[in-house]
Amino acid sequence: MEPITHPSPAAPPALAALLRRQAGVIGRAQARAAGLSPDAIDRRLAGRHWVPLHPRVYLDRTHRPTDEARVRAAVLWAGDDAVLSGLAASWWHGVSPALAGDIAVTVPRRRSPRNRPGVTVRRRDLADDDRTSRYGVPVTALSLTVLEAAVELGAAGGPFLDRALQSHVGFAEVARAYTRNPGAAGATAARAALAATAERAGPAAVRLLVSRLREARVIGWRTEHPAAGVVLPVAFPQARVAVEAEGWARPLGAEARRRTLWRRGVLARAGWTVLTCRWHELATRPETVLGQIGRAVAPGRRAG
Repeated sequence: MEPITHPSPAAPPALAALLRRQAGVIGRAQARAAGLSPDAIDRRLAGRHWVPLHPRVYLDRTHRPTDEARVRAAVLWAGDDAVLSGLAASWWHGVSPALAGDIAVTVPRRRSPRNRPGVTVRRRDLADDDRTSRYGVPVTALSLTVLEAAVELGAAGGPFLDRALQSHVGFAEVARAYTRNPGAAGATAARAALAATAERAGPAAVRLLVSRLREARVIGWRTEHPAAGVVLPVAFPQARVAVEAEGWARPLGAEARRRTLWRRGVLARAGWTVLTCRWHELATRPETVLGQIGRAVAPGRRAG
């Protein structure tokens, strides 16, 4: 940036407060609403106290050009009903650790602003459930955000979605966001990402269950134990107790639910007790899961 040639004009209190809230970013309409005349705005621009970031959107030179400023400027430029979306929205929600690449904004279909350097515009009408506000910036809701970000990431989207589902948002919420946007660009990839995540979730939960059992020095259990014509991921054969671990993602579709009910019915008729624990419980409250298992199996199965 070029150096400021004159002292910065004093800002009215309302304008100064707005600049602080918006990381130094200001729209021309906002400046007018805060009490500046068109001439006063133009003098700030002519003196390089304000520098244009986008048409009618400026950065006050007393503030650094941060990533936050970039985000706020992009959404402010995009105008009425625009929301931050994609990977930039994921960063804004605190899911992605860094802001990289262009900033995506989604605008209603009735509007047609063109892409700008550093800003990608998407045209789509969003449901109210897919919109929210965070730190004063309109942004896609977390469930839609992680789904769109996973699609943007391509091959890296699967691990990203797994981490987001483990720590930030539930699978059911993300699945509902998908169903609200079936015709959106990337919908096929989103469906594939959700299906793959559901398939990975169960084995991840079983691995965590096994880890918790080993940490607690529980004995008497086996993995991949055959019983009643099915294979049990974790079983206590002497007590005829099977422990099934559900991941952060529920399997998609009625067929998967039917298979689960059939499996549990077969085991019950063979005299097995089936316990179900969830990934979230294993991750945050393992003592609750271990206590449930301990009450179900015969006494004396914990090593001294």
